[in-house]
Amino acid sequence: MRDTIRFGISIDERLLRRFDELITKKGYVNRSEAVRDLIRNTLVEEKWARDDEELVGTVTLVYDHHTRDLADRLTEQQHSNHQAIVSTLHVHLDAHHCLEVVVIKGRAGEIRRLADELIGTKGVKHGKLTTTTTGKDLL
Repeated sequence: MRDTIRFGISIDERLLRRFDELITKKGYVNRSEAVRDLIRNTLVEEKWARDDEELVGTVTLVYDHHTRDLADRLTEQQHSNHQAIVSTLHVHLDAHHCLEVVVIKGRAGEIRRLADELIGTKGVKHGKLTTTTTGKDLL
């Protein structure tokens, strides 16, 4: 069992009030869990700053599936990088538009490269890389 260490911080009253409003809005039960999450988020961001870290990301793409050969090009890119792609979710948004979520696991630099390649594919209307961690080093 890990030891829990208690510590105090000094903070401006207005800043603390705004923080309390935020943690209430987000549903935290106490300040401690909110602070732990802030620390974890910072640690994950720090890992993404190093290209050689083993991490996970999701690439979300929105595109018009009527765009000539676009679906085939996206599928080919994914097959060419099958070792990094864990899973893909494809959703039909309406008669023309699709949303695709691609889960990628690998080195940070490789995930960014593949995400940029997918997002930059001609015909993709919007794309976004969301970064996270494998959770191995987080407490």
